[in-house]
This record gives sequence, C-alpha cells and structure tokens, in this order.
Amino acid sequence: MKMSRQFPLNALRVFEATARQASFTKAGQELGMTQTAVSYQIKLLEESIGEPLFLRQTRRISLTEAGQRLAPKVSEAFDLLQEAVAHARNSTEGTLNIHSTATFASRWLARHIGSFQLKNPAIAVRLETGQEMIDFAQTEADVAIRAGKGDWPGLRCHHLMKVDFTPMVSPELAASIGGLSTPADLLKLRLIDPGDPWWKIWLTAAGVSGADLESRPRSRLGAQSFEAQAAVAGQGVAMLTPAFYPEELAMGRLIQPFDLICHEGSHYWLAYPESRRNAPKIRAFRDWLLNELPQARPT
Repeated sequence: MKMSRQFPLNALRVFEATARQASFTKAGQELGMTQTAVSYQIKLLEESIGEPLFLRQTRRISLTEAGQRLAPKVSEAFDLLQEAVAHARNSTEGTLNIHSTATFASRWLARHIGSFQLKNPAIAVRLETGQEMIDFAQTEADVAIRAGKGDWPGLRCHHLMKVDFTPMVSPELAASIGGLSTPADLLKLRLIDPGDPWWKIWLTAAGVSGADLESRPRSRLGAQSFEAQAAVAGQGVAMLTPAFYPEELAMGRLIQPFDLICHEGSHYWLAYPESRRNAPKIRAFRDWLLNELPQARPT
C-alpha cells in the first residue's frame, strides 16, 4: 500500500526528538523550532493516531502507553532512513559518470583516466559515449565532454582544447598515386565522409576550387575515431584533429601531407550543471583534467 501524501512524517520526526529528549523545549532546540511549533506537531500526530502520546505534567512530560509503543519503532525507522540516505550519498559520491564524445573518449580520455583513478582511488569511473547533447536532468551523467562554443545555459564550462582539422592518410595509399604534391591530389583518392563540412572548409582554404564533393560516395562512420581507423587501414583520406593522433603520425601509420590546419570555431569543453560545481568528485575530475591538458585554459 502506498504511503499517503498526508502521512505525518514531520510530526513523527518531532515526536522522535521529543520522546528522546523528554522535553518539548529541548526537542525544539534540536530541530530549530519553537516550543509552540513542537507542541502543535505533537497535537497533529495525536489527532492522527487518536490517542495521547505524552502525559503533560508541571515542568515535565512522559510518554503514555501508546507513546511508549510508538517511540522505539519511530526511532528505528528514522535510523533506517538515515542509513539509506547515507548509503545513497556515498554511492553517488563514489561514482563519477562521464558522458563524452566517442573520439575524445577513445583518443584521449581512455589513455589517461588511469592517472585520475590512481590519484582518486575512492572514486569509480563510469564512461558513456555519444554524439548527442545530453540533458543533465534526464541522465545520470555528472559531467560531459562535448564540442561546441561552450555557451550552454545553466552549465559551467571549462575549455579543454581547440577542435582543428587537416587531411590524414596512410603513407601506402598516398604512394599508390605517386604521392601528394598539391592539395588537389587528395581528390584522386577516396575521401572518407566527403559530406563532412570540414572538407569544404579545408579545400577552400587550400585554394582548391570546384571540388565536386556531392557526387562522391558517402561513408558516414559516426565518429572521427572510426574514420581514423579506416584511414590507417588505407580505406581513404580522413579529415582529422592532429592532437588526437600523435602516435599514428610518429609511427608512420598516418601522414599529414600538408601543413595547413583549419579551425571553424569549435572547441572541446568540460561541462556540468552550475548547481553541482562544488561536488567533490566533480571538482576532483575538473582539476585533474585541466592539469592534464596543457592546451586547456581557465574560463
């Protein structure tokens, strides 16, 4: 049976304190209430039960038989409630739920998160990825790492890094057409996701005009990290953020054939609700992340 909305929970709280203190005055001091307010709540509970709970004598009170039966059960119930709330608080504070774009999660966060866990062994990390802009009120996420302008209402945002881009390709694929001497040579190869607006921006900046991107086969893989894997496998040229692929470049699995790197105004940000800015686990993750990313800047 569901508890009625009229269930006298506040009155029971006052009763528990009064029975334990054996005084309306001391119960009021404990609860931050006046003696009159305490007496009123006890009266409401007695009317709800239909029996007196206290014998009111000069300068002292004592429990009636009904009060003696009720007091230990109410005290036990509040102990259980306090334990449940403490457990919920500890569980909440002990797990950090991170929502991130797949690319940032796989290309940076997964490679560094062990450092955070070593410094914060009491905080478990749960990572979820997705491209969508999450609503914190509708998810369990504590923080989000997302790309954009960092101007989301109600959120505290910290700049992490600039989202820039340039074409990258496997050296074998580049060699298959005799190398890439000019930006226009890229059009001799398959472009991974030619529908990505970054391609048009970069080609225009590189002075390549009239490129027919619309007629090329589309291959939307859903995340930049997947496009990078396809490029490493020689499946085409991918438009990538260089900061995410230092190992691939250093080991020669990918090459950046041209120095031109473009930027269309988007950045990566750490975001979380303004109201939760002082949560210990969020503060710990924020401080660690901003310290780990040398290109992060205060906001």
